[in-house]
Amino acid sequence: MTSFRLATTLPAVVAAWALLTGLAQAQSGEATPATRAANEAFAKSLPLADRADFDDARRGFIGSVSDGLIAGEAGAPNVWNLKPYDFLNADRPSATVNPSLWRQAQLNLANGLFKVSERVYQVRGLDIANITIVEGDTGLIVTDATLTVQTAKAALELYYQHRPRKPVLALIYTHSHADHFGGARGLISIEDAASGKVKVIAPDGFMEHAVAENIIAGNAMSRRAQFQFGTPLPVGDRAQVDVGLGKALAKGSISLIAPNDLIKQPYESRSIDGVEIEFHLVPGSEAPAEMISYYPQFKMLNMAEDATHTMHNLYTLRGAEIRDGRLWSKYIGEAIDRYGDKTEIVVAQHHWPMWGKDRIVGYLKKQRDLYKFIHDQSVRLLNHGLTSTEIADKLKLPPSLAGDFAARGYYGTLSHNAKAVYQFYLGWYDANPADLDPLPRAEEAKKEIAYMGGAEAVLKRARDDYDAGQYRWVASVASKLVFADPANKEARALGADALEQLGYQAEAATWRNAYLLGAQELRGGVQKNSTGSTANADLLKGVSIDLAFDFLGVRLNAPKAEGKHIVVNWTFTEPKATYVMNLENSALTHVAGKLSDNADVSVTLSRATFDAISLKQRSFLGAIATGDLWITGNPLKLRELFALFDDFSPDFEVVEPKKASVD
Repeated sequence: MTSFRLATTLPAVVAAWALLTGLAQAQSGEATPATRAANEAFAKSLPLADRADFDDARRGFIGSVSDGLIAGEAGAPNVWNLKPYDFLNADRPSATVNPSLWRQAQLNLANGLFKVSERVYQVRGLDIANITIVEGDTGLIVTDATLTVQTAKAALELYYQHRPRKPVLALIYTHSHADHFGGARGLISIEDAASGKVKVIAPDGFMEHAVAENIIAGNAMSRRAQFQFGTPLPVGDRAQVDVGLGKALAKGSISLIAPNDLIKQPYESRSIDGVEIEFHLVPGSEAPAEMISYYPQFKMLNMAEDATHTMHNLYTLRGAEIRDGRLWSKYIGEAIDRYGDKTEIVVAQHHWPMWGKDRIVGYLKKQRDLYKFIHDQSVRLLNHGLTSTEIADKLKLPPSLAGDFAARGYYGTLSHNAKAVYQFYLGWYDANPADLDPLPRAEEAKKEIAYMGGAEAVLKRARDDYDAGQYRWVASVASKLVFADPANKEARALGADALEQLGYQAEAATWRNAYLLGAQELRGGVQKNSTGSTANADLLKGVSIDLAFDFLGVRLNAPKAEGKHIVVNWTFTEPKATYVMNLENSALTHVAGKLSDNADVSVTLSRATFDAISLKQRSFLGAIATGDLWITGNPLKLRELFALFDDFSPDFEVVEPKKASVD
């Protein structure tokens, strides 16, 4: 995604106004006295002198890629570049970064090949996720593949620079998130996986969840992920510094190689090239399809992403299904019970390992109790009648957890996780009938600003509150001003300033990124996404025809479809399948395994042709011309149907009203 420089001065009109009024408002980019005081107080609340994690993060270091750089193809941006993060090597945190987040960002800067124990290695810090390599008798057992083909390939090559060049005999996917499977083609070939030459092992349901989560609501998730990960932000102490789980998302190509060996029972073992592995399914914890693994001969437990060095997400800001904190805690408890007394090393697919049985059990117990605390106490308070925002504001971790860095909210936060628990049980409605049918945001904002005496009166009070350091309120009220009048430059500037200070104070990298990108877009508008769709042939192969048709239904523009009735027969030659698609009552439905005698049009094609048309690599007419698609009946009906589908903008407005109406 495109990077650009964060503005360092206010728009000229606002700067002139500030000079005229003599306000002590800080220039854009500076930490205000209130922010400096907040960060200094935060530093005193934590044992920042504890260096145990730094020792663990650097233990076993062998070497890294030159300058932390993985270049892209000719003319393409670098896939990975750690050089811009050199500012994190400073002795003291910047005033514009929460000191606890600064510490986490320094830890995540450790990168390269690390020896975990005899025959066990990790490549860390060359993508957001890790690659774990276990040396078998004749080859390698690799766990996870990072996000991109380029980073995975570079990681394996780095290993080969320091260790014997043995073939990859097995690739294990711990779970169904792209940062753990996307680089598969950088490690193995599709042919070797298809033939069984390389074992590709994954938890049951992996393929379904690997592709489904980001398809139906994929456009909205991708846009929201920009805020979570800060991808459009530049790197620097006044911009993006980390993402909590790692430095950033790599900017390469994503692949997906289907597994050929699924773990279906709660506990299953495999013997691979002389290495015994016991897999433990933990579905519905950090991912819908996930598993942890234990290596008895190395006394090593791989916790996948269920126990890392941060509080994780029960709700992820990009948007996804709520995760069950009760179940998550239960799985960690089962791991302690089954493996705790025989584990000397714990690794995960983010962050750094930990050594020593007592330390590991203590760490896992706190991770177990962290998610149980969030779940139980949120449910306790909602049963007292508190709403999600009231619970989030009231809930505080006990000192035993709050003082543990691995329980701090660098990626998830106690605030939005508590709201997730509320949503899991009660949904969006707070039971107050006044909130059943509120006005749309822009209309509500106009009424509220009018009730508050108009924009000038609101701005005057908001500036006073800004000077008093009340940034949460100022950000909220400035957002109302912007939604009431997006052209109000003073409101946009003040809102951006408030969001920026909130970002500078945020301990969570995800919150910091969201605040700072919001500030950037209030000042300069939405930066157009130059990368386009992330869909590719590898990922589409994992999408069932049923799900692909469901996605067409999501794209149907109902007002345009009103009054239309179209029936289409679909016959797929490879793989063999038939479907009847029906447009009626402004809804698109389909039934598998049938064809209609009353279809308006019938289409015959291969799945590969359908995918190529979906990727806009081919057209219907072009496929007909080459004999790859056959149509009987009325072809104009197919044209009419496909004219009813919306194309989604990847750059829709977030911090201001949509400029164009949506039918």
